[in-house]
Amino acid sequence: MADVKLNKDIFAVEVKNHELLKLAYDSYLANSRQGDATTLKRGEVRGGGRKPWRQKGTGRARFGSIRNPIWRGGGVVFGPSGNENYTKTLSKTSKKIAVKQALTLANEAKKVVTLKDFVCEKGRTKEALELLVKAKVTGGERVLLVVEEKTDSILRATGNLQEVKVVRPNYLAVFDILNADKILITEKSLPIIEEWLIGGTK
Repeated sequence: MADVKLNKDIFAVEVKNHELLKLAYDSYLANSRQGDATTLKRGEVRGGGRKPWRQKGTGRARFGSIRNPIWRGGGVVFGPSGNENYTKTLSKTSKKIAVKQALTLANEAKKVVTLKDFVCEKGRTKEALELLVKAKVTGGERVLLVVEEKTDSILRATGNLQEVKVVRPNYLAVFDILNADKILITEKSLPIIEEWLIGGTK
């Protein structure tokens, strides 16, 4: 671990309420939704061209087609067509403020840990586990690892660790920050985060 002073404009901002955090959180989930589910409408169900029974005399309710939505196997009323768009847009400024607020809450909860580096030369899981132990990560904790570059060796070393998610500094999301039990940030990632959230426009 590295003894680095975190920027107060990012890790110690004022969080008056959680409304913006909720918007950013919901936006992440909505934008991850595929929206490709489809159902058959009455006119798309196969069969039903013939009246199931005659109109009168049977004692049963009158029906003209087995495609009727109230029948099992019939059409679906107001079902998804596969063209639904569930995306929610959030301005860049609002997104950055939300990320700052999320990092502040994580820092207040003692979840943020700075690392000198995260090097896995051979790309082995054992190397990644040793580094996580040094960072005082216990088993079962969900870890958000922020590195300046997602190298092949880091991705190979952490690929089998389901509880570890590797992201680049300018791809931090409120969803990942709030759901992580520990946030490990390398020293070289901090200037990139500052440039993105304070000085950058990307």
